[in-house]
Amino acid sequence: MEFDLTRTVLVFAVIVAVGTAALIGMNVMPQSIVLMMVTPAMVVFGAICLGIGIKHGEYRTTTR
Repeated sequence: MEFDLTRTVLVFAVIVAVGTAALIGMNVMPQSIVLMMVTPAMVVFGAICLGIGIKHGEYRTTTR
């Protein structure tokens, strides 16, 4: 599967939305905490991991 910017952002948003909906649906913690603390943390952590993954992919393609 070829990933471009649009697909990457869409998949990223879907993963965060599913995680947020699951936490709200399971009533693990109050909805306000999920939306104000957990979701932004998921976005930041996901963006950092995405950046590291992209850089690692670039490294792998240049070393072969």
